[in-house]
Amino acid sequence: MDSLNSLIDGFGTALTPMNLLWAAIGVLLGTAIGVLPGIGPAMAVALLLPVTYGLDPTGAFIMFAGIYYGAMFGGSTTSILLNTPGESAAVVAAIEGNPMAKGGRGAQALAAAAIGHFAGGMIGTILLVVLAPTVASLAIGIGAPDYFAIMVLAFIAVTSVLGASRIRGIASLLIGLTIGLVGLDQMTGQQRLTFGSLQLADGVDVVIVAVGLFAIGEALWVAAHLRRSTGKPIPVGRPWLGRADLRRTWKPWLRGPVIGFPFGAIPAGGAEIPTFLSYVTEKRLSQHRDQFGKGAIEGVAGPEAAASASAAGTLVSMLTLGLPTTAVAAVMLAAFQQYGIQPGPLLFEREPELVWGLIASLFVGMVLLLALNLPLAPVWAKLLRIPRPYLYAGILFFAAVGAYAVGGESLDLVILLIIGLIGFGMRRYGLPVLPAVIGVILGPAAEQQLRRALQISDGSVTGLVNTPFSVTVYAIVVLIVAWPLIGRIVRPRGGRKTAEESRTVGGG
Repeated sequence: MDSLNSLIDGFGTALTPMNLLWAAIGVLLGTAIGVLPGIGPAMAVALLLPVTYGLDPTGAFIMFAGIYYGAMFGGSTTSILLNTPGESAAVVAAIEGNPMAKGGRGAQALAAAAIGHFAGGMIGTILLVVLAPTVASLAIGIGAPDYFAIMVLAFIAVTSVLGASRIRGIASLLIGLTIGLVGLDQMTGQQRLTFGSLQLADGVDVVIVAVGLFAIGEALWVAAHLRRSTGKPIPVGRPWLGRADLRRTWKPWLRGPVIGFPFGAIPAGGAEIPTFLSYVTEKRLSQHRDQFGKGAIEGVAGPEAAASASAAGTLVSMLTLGLPTTAVAAVMLAAFQQYGIQPGPLLFEREPELVWGLIASLFVGMVLLLALNLPLAPVWAKLLRIPRPYLYAGILFFAAVGAYAVGGESLDLVILLIIGLIGFGMRRYGLPVLPAVIGVILGPAAEQQLRRALQISDGSVTGLVNTPFSVTVYAIVVLIVAWPLIGRIVRPRGGRKTAEESRTVGGG
């Protein structure tokens, strides 16, 4: 009841005219910036940090929250329409959303994403209010072996369900892990795959990899095939969800937050892992598996709900522990310190108006996001009416601008082109792109957690399986790997039995 009373007081703060204005500005700016490839919510919040110097802390953080959610939705907009993720959490949306857009169902994909963000954000924020102390205490108890086990599960899951074969999925993952090795060894400081360049010492930014593989690779692939086709504008389709779409999306909208929120709350979580775990789950549970890869709406609804709930989950660790789990949370932590406020267990006691006003503004921001973007879905989808030569020329321009904005180095543009060529080659030989992006995102973190776990256990491999949580996760990994083998053993027997019965019937 204390939490409920505090939340009601928070709504009193969030619903003042000025704070409502800051929330609306944040949502609009976040959506607009999220649409630009490479400029994600973290960069948006960082760029706007100096602008808020004149604001009171409550108004500033309410605007930051609006930017966060708006940028996540904006990133999924370009993922769906142009196969160009605005940020890493929007990568999964491209897998099913872009085929839907190419099939004339871009408005439906955007509507499913908008409602998914709304449902995920609402459920995630409710869980933030109710479960914040419990989830924070659980997050403290998760160690290096558990993190590594989760990442192994992510690698196995993403390579098992994407692409024409597991071999191609693993090959794509290895490409991503290799790119992730570029830079300084986090433990020893040794340079790896930098070719003597100091500019590569920090590694290759995930945004450059995602934009290169998706945007540049897609643009080059389209350019290579424009000679064979006329490149006509793609029809937009009707701008609403039909009954069949709603029947297929309401369960993913509810399942996504259950996956997304816990991963957002744990350190090293973020939205990347839960979005593709949600995608895996929806593919396993769907009655329309044959449509996955061709434009299954469940593959948009579930991951987008998971991403939005994960965004609410990141605030758990940041507000209660002062522990940022994503780049956005790290920037917001810097903003707290700018105002002389230290997030942690005492924050709810010392700054109740700010904290509960911020949490209440998340509900307000979700409503504003849905109200603004659901009517705009057909407007965004009209981007597809632009003839493809002009459209992809624009994509190349904004992708280059976004990549350059990441570090301000001309070398980033060269790396972008090289990775774009790799993306083109992956499309040519049927390698799925997502495992490569996941390898870049999680590879360095997985290596760090592996080495920490082995250091703690003095090099003993048993140190990787010395907790109930890690054992449970590895059991799930074994099940995922063994499931197709079990299917091969069971099905031929059933097939032989059927053949023998048919011969008996035919002979009789």
